[in-house]
Amino acid sequence: MSDFLPTGIQLTYLVAASLFIFGLKKLGSPATARNGNVIAAVGMLLAIVATMLDQHVLNYEMILLGLAIGSGIGAIAAYKVQMTEMPQMVGLLNGLGGAASALVAVAEFWRLLDSGAPVPLDVNISMLLDVLIGGVTFTGSFLAFAKLQGLISGSPITFPLQQQFNLVLLAAYVTGSIYLIMTPDSLPIFLGVVAVSLVLGVMFVIPIGGGDMPVVISLLNSLSGIAAAAAGFVVMNNMLIIAGALVGASGIILTEIMCKAMNRSLFSVLFSAFGSAGGAGGGAGGSAIDQTVRSIDPEEGAMMLGYARSVVIVPGYGMAVAQAQHSVRELSDQLERMGVDVKYAIHPVAGRMPGHMNVLLAEANVPYTQLYDMDDINPQFEQADVALVIGANDVVNPAARSDTNSPIYGMPILEVDRAKQTIVIKRGMSTGFAGVDNELFYKDKTTMLFGSAKDMVSKLVSEVKQL
Repeated sequence: MSDFLPTGIQLTYLVAASLFIFGLKKLGSPATARNGNVIAAVGMLLAIVATMLDQHVLNYEMILLGLAIGSGIGAIAAYKVQMTEMPQMVGLLNGLGGAASALVAVAEFWRLLDSGAPVPLDVNISMLLDVLIGGVTFTGSFLAFAKLQGLISGSPITFPLQQQFNLVLLAAYVTGSIYLIMTPDSLPIFLGVVAVSLVLGVMFVIPIGGGDMPVVISLLNSLSGIAAAAAGFVVMNNMLIIAGALVGASGIILTEIMCKAMNRSLFSVLFSAFGSAGGAGGGAGGSAIDQTVRSIDPEEGAMMLGYARSVVIVPGYGMAVAQAQHSVRELSDQLERMGVDVKYAIHPVAGRMPGHMNVLLAEANVPYTQLYDMDDINPQFEQADVALVIGANDVVNPAARSDTNSPIYGMPILEVDRAKQTIVIKRGMSTGFAGVDNELFYKDKTTMLFGSAKDMVSKLVSEVKQL
């Protein structure tokens, strides 16, 4: 039995890793994403059970207590969190993952220090990398949470010689790491590099804001996986290495996809302070302010929608804030009963995290076949009678296509201005998350329906029913 146990654990890890990969594959489609989550969760359960059977486990009572407390907190948080707050929750989970990985390295350093045993070079390097990546992920993710939650300004925060200060911090970390490789038992130096990693996380996120925050959330998710993989090397756990590598790789791929969707490089996202007040002043904001805006009431909007042959609905963060997804589904159903062809246009960076709009519409049971990504729906806008924009802003701004002075110039957008008519539901004329005025609002074919997304869509439903 004792000979079989280690082999059984590794075989269970192999099965769990296969379930992770299979579940990750299913996450690539909205139709199979829910099953993919369940499959991956089963894999994680197997990995936890196998790890609990490991002969190196010292205290089952504390582990079970931690599992019970963590599971309870996670279940309550998942049940209570609003869909509009999902980006913040993802940020928190990324941060906690980074913190857990960093603590593994700290605990291993403490154990080796107490034992007086020599520290192998590979373990030492793994600990230092784990502390760096985990620390940056922890404080960076919590700062991203604070920005998204509105606890601090969501705009980029910069100061003179900021990059030089970051380089000094990085040099201090490298210097401390080299010293620890040569003198592994120096506790003050180790605590120093831990502190530097935490400060680096703050400095990594504060200059980023505006429309770049979804990219940052995705990148931090990737870093949390890389930190977990580094922790796996520290404790020599194959499952942790595999799971962390999968999260890290998938996060990097998603980050690259989102950068392409914004026509921006990852370097420019991290270092150009996109969305700052200085950048937002150019472009559309200067020329569009003096133009005329045409507003309508729900009755007029309902007539435009009810007598259309094809309608494209473009959801945005305003829909999420108002929790209007169920009302939008009701409107869509009513229009379809009247013979109107209804489609949904989804921009890759709409909302404040990857897939934000997909999640909201799935919650309202919108059929996956009605969801179209940007490349598929853009050629169809010219044939659409009405484009109904619900709370979206930057992702439908024509300045990204036409104004070379705009900070968002070159970012691919949903080309709603090519539709025969465009209705925009919005509370007011405020700028989007990128801080750029929207040329769409002043187009001849655009009409504004001012008010809360949920209230306006509900009124549209009532008026459409009376047609």
